[in-house]
Amino acid sequence: MTKSLLLATTAILFSGGVALAQAPAGGPAPTAASAATPDPAGTGVLVFTPDFFAEQQPNTALDMVNRVPGFSVDDGSGSRGFEGSVGNVLINGARPASKNDTGSNVLSRTTASQVERIELIRGGSPGIDMQGYSVVANVILKSESSRQHILTTYASLYDGGQDLFGANYQFTASEGDRSWGLTLSDGIGSSDSNGTGRVVRTDANGAVLRDESIYTDGYGGGDSIRGNYSGPLAGGKIDLTARYGINDWHGQQLQTSAVARRESFDNEDSDNGEFGVVYTRPLSERWKLETRFIHQFRSFSGTSSYRQSLNGVDSPDKVFGYDGNTSETILRGLLRFERSPRLTFETGGELAYNMLEIDQAFTVGGVAVPLPSASVTVEETRGEAFGKATFRLNHQLTLEGGLRLEGSTISQSGDADQEKSLFFAKPRFLATWTPMENNQFRFRFERELGQLDFSDFAASADLNNGNVFGGNVDLEPEQRWISELTWERRFWEEGIVSVGLRHDEIIDVLDVIPLPGGLSATGNIGDGTLDQLAVSATIPTTKLGLSGGLFTVSNTWNHTEVTDPTTGETRPISRVRPSQVVIEFRQDITSLKAQWGFNFLPAFDQPTYDPDQKRTFLLRDYFEAWAEYKPTASLSIRAQVNIWNDSTFEQIVYADRTTRAIAYVDRQLIDPRTFFQIRVRKTF
Repeated sequence: MTKSLLLATTAILFSGGVALAQAPAGGPAPTAASAATPDPAGTGVLVFTPDFFAEQQPNTALDMVNRVPGFSVDDGSGSRGFEGSVGNVLINGARPASKNDTGSNVLSRTTASQVERIELIRGGSPGIDMQGYSVVANVILKSESSRQHILTTYASLYDGGQDLFGANYQFTASEGDRSWGLTLSDGIGSSDSNGTGRVVRTDANGAVLRDESIYTDGYGGGDSIRGNYSGPLAGGKIDLTARYGINDWHGQQLQTSAVARRESFDNEDSDNGEFGVVYTRPLSERWKLETRFIHQFRSFSGTSSYRQSLNGVDSPDKVFGYDGNTSETILRGLLRFERSPRLTFETGGELAYNMLEIDQAFTVGGVAVPLPSASVTVEETRGEAFGKATFRLNHQLTLEGGLRLEGSTISQSGDADQEKSLFFAKPRFLATWTPMENNQFRFRFERELGQLDFSDFAASADLNNGNVFGGNVDLEPEQRWISELTWERRFWEEGIVSVGLRHDEIIDVLDVIPLPGGLSATGNIGDGTLDQLAVSATIPTTKLGLSGGLFTVSNTWNHTEVTDPTTGETRPISRVRPSQVVIEFRQDITSLKAQWGFNFLPAFDQPTYDPDQKRTFLLRDYFEAWAEYKPTASLSIRAQVNIWNDSTFEQIVYADRTTRAIAYVDRQLIDPRTFFQIRVRKTF
């Protein structure tokens, strides 16, 4: 069946029978009144002008995009390579020059006054690279002369925890078709699950073995500098970006009782940087060329340690240390042929080199403990050729077809020496059908190839939970055959209801496998499936009597199956949440120059399966409320509070891998700290 699908897709692609929806991305913009409905020509593009967002008083382009009905910003997975790993936000028809300079980052340093319009593209548009997304937002900026400075200060204040403070300065300038900018950032980071609680260990019969208090804390930050430039060059346009930064992270967990003290620390320091350049040039009225070069690097070192004292007697300290560096280099070219407003072809290729070099060591009481793949160098050379074609049959039906051919060689040296070559064909088909105004159906059939995480080739540790993982030299990328159908209904300008059904046939599921010596590692455990139902509804409340309000409720139900490599029994796939309800509300109060809102997550659980244990994280009653006051067009003050009811971590540890008899069960109940966030933003 797979071979037949590949042959059929290839034949369709190169005969020019399949194509993306095309509509002039730079054409006249409909008025704001028509922004919530498809245009009469049926291009599948919704256009939102600044008037549409006037009541929200947006400060940045990101504020505006976040209010586009039925759209959520996705900055991409950031995985290796460019195709499929970048986000669903474009600026003037193109993505940022670097993967790490995400769409939301660019929009956050773009003031709302610079936005001419926002196009919500469903199914495609000439000159738009959808990158596998069925819906993208294209932010069109004005061509004008301007100079702007933006200063943002922020703080995270914890009830009994580590308070954090940071600031960000941005300078942006434009002169006709040229723009440039500088960003200086003193960033902060923290875990929202920091707090205090109890850890209770019971045996298989429920008898209490230990009852201890627990304290957790995790925080860090980083300083960085970024420069950007965009302007005309040799008949085309060039976009440049460069960044360098340093970061740190510190984590602590402490468990105590009358007879015990158990303490673990995690510390890491790193520096990272990137350089990106994109050059686009029309070769003729119909032919356009885009070339892209990206290089990014990161060096890091850190330690994880665990010490224990029982009845005043110290156990040998456990220490896991690591030091390494990683880099990625990408060269990509794309050639686009717009044969007509209804038919467009794209072809191109991508070359990439990825590298991870890491040395690790694990000691108990100062005595080295051997680990599989503790010191390794992993290198990948990858090439990809792709072709895409799009065709709009009429104003109701759009078809897209594409095929990507990927070949790679992965080599390892150090503790394990081996080399393997891989080849995959990845077809894609998308149909967008708009049978009537405000109603749209989207169908996608695609083969996706997961990107390997190079860190899985090396050893790692989670000493908080007593886990040390070996590396796996035999990893294969996970493959998915995806069938997806989505129905979308728009109403009352900002109202939208969507229902999505999805089924994945998964080959070489990535999960956890057993290793000799009682270790485990990330590995391929066989084939599996995913069945998903995603439902979302956004309801404007003005017509219900509450002016300026927007209420959203959504849930995604996931059912997965795979065969456990240890027991041979069918079970869910690790780290997939069976369900997660999200409830949101926001209201614009124009008379007070303010907005407010809240987000509420009632509950979810996330299980992880291991040869020696099962771990489950359960969240209950996560509540986030915020308010923002904008006394002037250049000043905004935002306050936010985050409140948890509790979070539970359950760890079931087995006595052995054969009988799977329960040795003990740890239940860690933490009451996360309430924390407050304050942000002041001034434009001048």
